[in-house]
Amino acid sequence: MTTVEPIRNKSDIKKVENILANQSKRDLLLFEIGINCGLRISDILRLNVGDVRNRTHIQITEQKTGKFKKFPINSKLKPMIDDFIKGRRNTEPLFLSVWNHRLDRTTSYYIIRTACEKAGLEERVGTHTMRKTFGYHHYQQFKDVVLLQKIFNHSSPQITLRYIGVEQDEIDDSYKNFVL
Repeated sequence: MTTVEPIRNKSDIKKVENILANQSKRDLLLFEIGINCGLRISDILRLNVGDVRNRTHIQITEQKTGKFKKFPINSKLKPMIDDFIKGRRNTEPLFLSVWNHRLDRTTSYYIIRTACEKAGLEERVGTHTMRKTFGYHHYQQFKDVVLLQKIFNHSSPQITLRYIGVEQDEIDDSYKNFVL
């Protein structure tokens, strides 16, 4: 299994956002929820319109862990969601395919990978890149690995740091700055 990387550079995130915005509101919202909430793709794709309509928080039971998770919808996502769900039924999947079925993992992977390629990103990317991007930037902003560990339901801070690529960044920096 190939490990994917977070998008570390905020200007690269903007490039991907611009590409997705030109594709479709659906694709952009998929990415934005991924990088702003840190959910696994399986949990994003299980969302229905009613899970986000007139809500301040998203509440889910994580598919992988079976654990309950509740988190606020931030100020960037709220207007995007409200616009995206206008005229839709609460029971509809939030993300629909072109065939009006629930969007699947494979299509989501293709959407994210293709947008990242178009943006010129060299990182190994996939749907998990969104979750890792959330984690990486959350850590860079708050420097609170214990909080991030709780958000991700990881068993230790070391696992969280390795997961978001911070340990590798620190190792790379130590090599770059070490000269005899």
